[in-house]
Amino acid sequence: MFNTLKITLNTKHFKQLKLLRNAIRSLTLKKDCKDETKEEKKDVGPKDGKLIDCILSTCIHKPSIIIIGAGMAGLSAAERLAACDLTNFTILEATERPGGRIHSCWMDNVITELGCSQITGASTINSVYNLAAREGLKTQRNGSTSLVLTSDGKAIEDCLANMVYRAFLPIQLEAGKVFSMNCGKDYGSLKDFLTLRIDQEIQKFPENFRYDVHRTFYGLLNCLTSSVGEDLSKVSADNYGSKVFIPGGNCILPDGLVHVLTPLLKNLPEKCIKYRKPVGIIKWGADLIKTKGPRVLVQCCDGECYGADYVIVTVPLGVLKDKANTMFCPKLPQCKLEAINKLGFGHINRIFLKYNPPFWVRGGGNINLAWSHDELRDQSNWAKSVSCIEELPNSDKYLQVTIAGEDAELMEEATDEEVVKRITKLLRQFTGDPTVPYPTAILRSTWSSHRYFCGANSYIKLNSHIGHQTDLGSPIPDMHSEECPVLLFAGEATIPGHYGTLHGARLSGIREADRIMQLTKKMAGPPIAAKAIC
Repeated sequence: MFNTLKITLNTKHFKQLKLLRNAIRSLTLKKDCKDETKEEKKDVGPKDGKLIDCILSTCIHKPSIIIIGAGMAGLSAAERLAACDLTNFTILEATERPGGRIHSCWMDNVITELGCSQITGASTINSVYNLAAREGLKTQRNGSTSLVLTSDGKAIEDCLANMVYRAFLPIQLEAGKVFSMNCGKDYGSLKDFLTLRIDQEIQKFPENFRYDVHRTFYGLLNCLTSSVGEDLSKVSADNYGSKVFIPGGNCILPDGLVHVLTPLLKNLPEKCIKYRKPVGIIKWGADLIKTKGPRVLVQCCDGECYGADYVIVTVPLGVLKDKANTMFCPKLPQCKLEAINKLGFGHINRIFLKYNPPFWVRGGGNINLAWSHDELRDQSNWAKSVSCIEELPNSDKYLQVTIAGEDAELMEEATDEEVVKRITKLLRQFTGDPTVPYPTAILRSTWSSHRYFCGANSYIKLNSHIGHQTDLGSPIPDMHSEECPVLLFAGEATIPGHYGTLHGARLSGIREADRIMQLTKKMAGPPIAAKAIC
């Protein structure tokens, strides 16, 4: 029954890079055209794309910079540095591609997003949305109808499901307001906060509706888990509302989110990115100064070394959790290590399934799974973390399944055949149709076991707070020290208010590039050889 399964992993990198290369080529081949019948417009900005507010004097010697990681944070830092005419930088990327957790892949002729799948907050106050808009990239609002099904194969009436949705929203908003209340009370975990109010809300419905209401509420709770990437019992209720809401809903790029990298890559110096260059150790501080060497020395796992005045570290928090104690020599300050340990790093994976022929009608909507509280406690079933089964946009043969938390890690340990069987069993159970076929192909992500990611995105754990995010993003030595910073940190986990988002990753990269630019202005060049840092 599983003989038709085909794994389409072998050409995904080639197709992705080809997609990116063609996108860059199409943009660079465009010629400026002018309608001769109209009045000629005058150029008011710099023709070379440099930023007027940060251009340095040509007499100033430029510092050397190493950027570790070619994800959104690293590429945004590099683009900003180049715009400020600070082009003496090298990007060291551990994998064979740019983008980090942006990973668009082909599955036959359909684009799938193994990593970040959408721009959250599609409006002009989102820097990544503006990046896409600036290049004229096609966007598509991510929204569709939904069918709510229970584990006994029953569909919940739309009117009742909508009533539960409307009741859940104020509960979620209340959880978001806890942060701004700043009343000093410890509200514990987000799960405890929400379930207490959900159970109170369930009692307001007539008894004969409570079976469906209960499952719909807990299905929504499961959906929230999928966005955070962790069991809500580990998430801080007190800091849940620290995330800044950006209006505009969510949007996708039909041609692949990878295209949002194009405007970043095309403005970088040629060959500044070194692929397949995982970093083994970053040496900084007293030992280098004694030998009159560079301020920082980055040694890659292949033995090649790069010296620089500054290093911008943009590796995921999951990698820092795994490698911080061995990656830096000397070790990082205690406050930095505490921030790394205290903050949470969630797990989110996606599974893409091809059906030929499909067993659903295109445009029929997504399937939301309404689990009971007891079913969600079943530790033996990793599929319980599936909250929604979605139609893949712009395709009639593919479904997308998102799984989060520890269950996402367990899914990675299963074989493709085991995953297919488990998801098929799930579909048959919730639809009540024992004839739902097995898929003919599968593609899935494995972010948690990938040594260069170790998970998906950050969140604020119990016993952690936004101060830890600030500490994680602070340079070493910090800006209050007499010594000039040498280690700088960027990435979505380093920016309070926008953690776990592409927007946050981009802002953090720009922040660190601006920091170097300001330091270069202040010192009229590279930092002077400092005294021993530690």
